[in-house]
Amino acid sequence: MSEWTKICDVNDIPVLGSRRVARSTGMDVAVFRNDTGDVFALLDRCPHKGGPLSQGIVFGTSVACPLHNWTIGLDNGCAKAPDEGCTPKFSVKVDNHTVFLNTDELATHATDLKPPVAGPALKAA
Repeated sequence: MSEWTKICDVNDIPVLGSRRVARSTGMDVAVFRNDTGDVFALLDRCPHKGGPLSQGIVFGTSVACPLHNWTIGLDNGCAKAPDEGCTPKFSVKVDNHTVFLNTDELATHATDLKPPVAGPALKAA
């Protein structure tokens, strides 16, 4: 049986917006809410160049990456054609207006992925 971690009240996530959830290990998780009240969770990283999906525009069951406008499916984390690639998704449960994420996934899922590095590459001394 799965254990769940309370994240927030569903109304704490803006309609057509998101909220970031920090983890002790690994990158943040972005929790999204669309205009019909559905809630989704993805790693806060576009599969293209690592853009912060939590800063993207939510429409329907998709989010547009703020860097290069890739469309990522909120239900599966995958880029819409012709683009390719996926970002990890997380299990979500909404119970009595409270949003929960799977505790095991929060602790272990995609913790090996590195955040993108912005700016010029550092040269070895």
